Amino acid sequence: MTDTIWPMDERPRERLLAHGAESLSDAELLAIFLRTGTSGMPVMELSRFLLQEFSGLRGLLTASRRQFCDVKGLGTAKYSQVQAAMEMARRVMDEPLRQGDPLRSPEDTRRFLTSRLGTYPHEVFAGLFLDNRHRVIQYRELFRGTIDGAAVYPREVVRQALEDNAAAVIFAHNHPSGVAEPSQADISLTRRLKEALGLVDIRVLDHMVVGHGEVISLAERGLM
Repeated sequence: MTDTIWPMDERPRERLLAHGAESLSDAELLAIFLRTGTSGMPVMELSRFLLQEFSGLRGLLTASRRQFCDVKGLGTAKYSQVQAAMEMARRVMDEPLRQGDPLRSPEDTRRFLTSRLGTYPHEVFAGLFLDNRHRVIQYRELFRGTIDGAAVYPREVVRQALEDNAAAVIFAHNHPSGVAEPSQADISLTRRLKEALGLVDIRVLDHMVVGHGEVISLAERGLM
């Protein structure tokens, strides 16, 4: 059977098998995930509509349950599928760290933090608490705020680092606006935390700002 007479919703699947998932468009990948369309709207048409409605895959995959389920053709079952798929992807990216492998490069850290912080619609301040070989003891989301910012208390950070018996820490927070450029407040906070943790011999290795598709390291910028 030739490709031209395959049902529309089968073509992306065939293209994936023949050429690999990376060859598919966002709409084709979404069509495979959704599997079926709605009454009067084939699955490829539904996929294109959703990408337009949510301004791309990121908007769709990070939509709240209410936003997602309010769209005709979606519902709690598909919302659950999306959440499960995203959590599986996070766990795959986290696996080397859960197995106790050391963080060998800033790129390792970027991938991990993007998987954790890159989809929040509000600001979250987190820490990767490390042993003296830079293996992850614990990842903790320490403070949450509105889209305008999160209040971070150095005393609480020091307490948590001591409780985890950390030798070093990497801080990170997301910018829900998507722009990863660190602010002056980010730089000042990093220096305060570094000073506070230095009093108990815990090193601050970096502070990373996570945006949409970009992570900026304050250490690499010389802003520590």
